[in-house]
Amino acid sequence: MKLAELLLLAVGLSMDAFAVSVCKGLSVKRAGWKESAICGVWFGGFQAIMPVIGFFLGRLFAGAIEAFDHWVAFGLLAVIGINMLKEAVEKGCDCEGNSADFSFKTMLLMAIATSIDAMAVGISLAMAGDVNIWMAMALIGVVTFALSGVGVKVGNVFGSRFEKKAQATGGIILILLGLKILLEHLGVLG
Repeated sequence: MKLAELLLLAVGLSMDAFAVSVCKGLSVKRAGWKESAICGVWFGGFQAIMPVIGFFLGRLFAGAIEAFDHWVAFGLLAVIGINMLKEAVEKGCDCEGNSADFSFKTMLLMAIATSIDAMAVGISLAMAGDVNIWMAMALIGVVTFALSGVGVKVGNVFGSRFEKKAQATGGIILILLGLKILLEHLGVLG
């Protein structure tokens, strides 16, 4: 995977964390660097670690599914992307009931919840072949850190206006990357 594709993947994966960060920004009276950094570190850290775990799990099973690994990669990315799109078009604000709690327990649970998809993407990266997982990890972590920090400020200043659009954008990016992997393995794209 090329650098530009990894960057797109990082942006796509970070959209869930961005949306949750927007909600966290809505929940505080005044969001400062501390709240932005807390969200950035938690979400960026987990988004960086989970694809690595998924990648090595995928490598364990790569030999067993080598004949159809491109379909697995496409399927995982498509399901994650479609789920993000579905969440983006559902009515209601996901921020309802969100509190200004930035405690260890709360942030740990939110970081795990927003990064489960990243583990599945890591499995897809293992199936995709030529991927530098360490470069992917660094990009995903840094992009998620930055966008989560920005998300807190966006939510605090503008409200939930960008939450659903971010989720939809992330879903579309993941579906298109999965389609690209599939079409390359089928020889349609060269």
